Amino acid sequence: MKKILITGASGFIGSFIVEEALKKDFVVYAGIRTSSSKKYLTDSRINFVELDFSDNEGLIQIIKEHKFDFIVHNAGLTKAKKKEDFDIVNFQYTKNFIDAIITSEAIPEKFILISSMAAIGPGDDNNTIPVKSTDTPHPDTLYGLSKIKTEEYLKGTKLPFVIIRPTGVYGPRETDYFVFFNTINKGIEPYIGLKEQYLTFIYVKDLVNVVLAAATSNISGKAYIVSDGKSYTAKEFAVITKKHLNKKTIKMYIPLFIIQMIVIILESVGKITDKVPTLNKDKYNVLKSRNWLCDINDLQSDLGFKPDYDLDKGVEEAVAWYKKEQWLK
Repeated sequence: MKKILITGASGFIGSFIVEEALKKDFVVYAGIRTSSSKKYLTDSRINFVELDFSDNEGLIQIIKEHKFDFIVHNAGLTKAKKKEDFDIVNFQYTKNFIDAIITSEAIPEKFILISSMAAIGPGDDNNTIPVKSTDTPHPDTLYGLSKIKTEEYLKGTKLPFVIIRPTGVYGPRETDYFVFFNTINKGIEPYIGLKEQYLTFIYVKDLVNVVLAAATSNISGKAYIVSDGKSYTAKEFAVITKKHLNKKTIKMYIPLFIIQMIVIILESVGKITDKVPTLNKDKYNVLKSRNWLCDINDLQSDLGFKPDYDLDKGVEEAVAWYKKEQWLK
């Protein structure tokens, strides 16, 4: 049986990768921190490995000891208290990890880097041309900049890799889109800006299938944007959400300059409380972009990807989970 290491295993995406890898009979090693919650990692078959990405020697020893067949590097920050944290955690720690793998000489069959569509950036606001995986990157967030920097470093190594760039990932256990679901549940239907926004999504279970398919494929040295292959407007997203929540709402159109002011206030409060607000400068840059459309033809042709979930089916399942867990009341 093949051994797979999944870093960031305690998080939203990581915990789903662990579950699916177990179903596919991998010997699963969950890479966690000492402080990580194991709430979604309760299967007795899981092997736990504590990883300190600042400790190069420690990483080398772990990799030498276990000789993983596959490594999925999912650990990272999507929100940061300090700007430099993105670079430290998403780039420097990943560089340390990659260097440790190479130094150990225990090279896996495949190294999967979970990056983000943010590494390329959104499409042109003046049209609806989808972004392609081969487009020149122009990230407009600190998060995206740290991801593309990491991608470029990985491409300069001799590791057999595939880079996965998901668009908006949603599903059970996710907390950012949950804010939108909860807002709709309270009867408010918010729109950011006055122009139509075009969105793309990938349900977490479909993303996990792509990750494991890429890991076990013969493909190496490529990067893929991952979505369900469809495009949605912000209004369509709201209509689908209202249907599954069975809610009527009051529409609110909030100009971007007001959102920008709110971000400044929330980030100032966050510095005092030492908490990162969900609505921050990076999130503002995502919200103000009108075109998040993407092309997944290469993913479909290379890996034969066919999603099991469109937005309607995915939101239905996610909302049912949030209600069951009493996140939504």
